[in-house]
Amino acid sequence: MTVRVARDEDTRAVVAIRNHAIEHSTALWTEVTQSPAEGAAWFAAHLARGSAFVAEAEGEVVGFAAYGPWRAGLEGYRYTVENSVYVREGSHGLGVGSALMTALVDAAREAGHHVMVAGIEAGNTTSIRLHERFGFEHAGTVREVGLKFGRWLDLTIMRLPLG
Repeated sequence: MTVRVARDEDTRAVVAIRNHAIEHSTALWTEVTQSPAEGAAWFAAHLARGSAFVAEAEGEVVGFAAYGPWRAGLEGYRYTVENSVYVREGSHGLGVGSALMTALVDAAREAGHHVMVAGIEAGNTTSIRLHERFGFEHAGTVREVGLKFGRWLDLTIMRLPLG
């Protein structure tokens, strides 16, 4: 497996992984999948920033990670970014998430960001453990702020100082 900066030709695979997460998990708090055009527009912003990475195995994208502005449009947060890490169904437990997280954290540090934030559904212990392994600390949990699949969800906020 290799991790590299994402390219435009990765869009279809990345959007497929993201849409699978929308349909089958509480990782993304929406039930509306992205059309190819919507997914391309969403991914293009990350490509323009150079803040997206993919993991490849045997020539196929098996995961992606990206960071973007936290509370976009509010200048005071300009050195804080929020991360996303997703692994394709069937590729979990192979180190894909860890490899992507390494690239993501390194890139955010090199870009001069100060803090990386993760907003994780509180029951997603796999994601919480991944973030803890990289030094993220628990910053708080906000109860019942999301609704998906007919149930209220709690949001755990984690943070990693980068500088």
